[in-house]
Amino acid sequence: MRTRRGKSGGPTPVAVLVRDGVLPMELGLIHQLFGTARDPSTGERLYKVTTCAPRPGRIRTDADFPIYAEHGLEAVAAADTVLVPASHETDETLQPGGLGGELTDSLADVIDGSRGRVASICTGSFVLAAAGLLDGRRATTHWMSSAHFARTFPSVTVDADVLYVDEGRVLTSAGEAAGIDLCLHMIREDHGAAVAAELARRTVVPPHREGGQAQYIQRPVPAEELGPTSTSASREWALGRLAEPLSLGQLAARDAMSIRTYNRRFREETGLTPMTWLNRQRVDRARELLEQTDHTVDRVAAETGFGSGTSLRQHFQAVLGVSPGAYRATFRGR
Repeated sequence: MRTRRGKSGGPTPVAVLVRDGVLPMELGLIHQLFGTARDPSTGERLYKVTTCAPRPGRIRTDADFPIYAEHGLEAVAAADTVLVPASHETDETLQPGGLGGELTDSLADVIDGSRGRVASICTGSFVLAAAGLLDGRRATTHWMSSAHFARTFPSVTVDADVLYVDEGRVLTSAGEAAGIDLCLHMIREDHGAAVAAELARRTVVPPHREGGQAQYIQRPVPAEELGPTSTSASREWALGRLAEPLSLGQLAARDAMSIRTYNRRFREETGLTPMTWLNRQRVDRARELLEQTDHTVDRVAAETGFGSGTSLRQHFQAVLGVSPGAYRATFRGR
């Protein structure tokens, strides 16, 4: 724990940097968590949260109402912590060095000091990357934007499977809800687990979530949606027999190929080895059963071809980063 205080010993100054198209949910969750955090012994506020913009004034949101940012970049200069929520209008249009000198310098100055830090929520990571703050660092962003982010900012190591990344002075979160996880993490680092846990209880969210973004990503495209290819017959056949013990030889035979040729063609068409693809389809079917039925883990394993609950748990953890039980609890509220 590294207790943060303002220069006068009072609440830590936090600046929320907004731009046109800002997501109200993200702006609200920052104010809710940092703005209501209290010292458990005195009841005093631990943070003073200020909303600011590159230019003060009326800011459009991505909803049907505007907000007014009274403060400009002077609030960034005065802050110990700067948070950048997503702005879907502009984030993904940003390029390296395309943020503008004044804003880039303001953000860089925060982490050049002895204690400052900058964090982004969702695609707010594009702002930090455009300012050069993520060069040579690990970062995350919303999974739907991660491929574009990686292409646009090749000097950043993108980890699309986690809820947030803490690189010390620079932190990034995945989607909007993962911003809650990041904010609670930052508060926990500043003031301890008890303060963060109390905020989580008050907000009715878990103080810590298992797994990463992988468990929230939509299922891969089924074989039939890839269109007719040289291995589509075996893929369609396998999807109808996920509970059975399928071998590489059986799959290759369905497409009348040698195993060597089948392996090569399959990788060319799907980007995966046949058995990796098969195990992912089985995990996806297991996800459906965990969400929609009360089957035990052993029964889910039997119906998806894993054979045992232990095998299912191993593959589920490897693919999604979370156990079957934790996944079911997340998606069924159990």
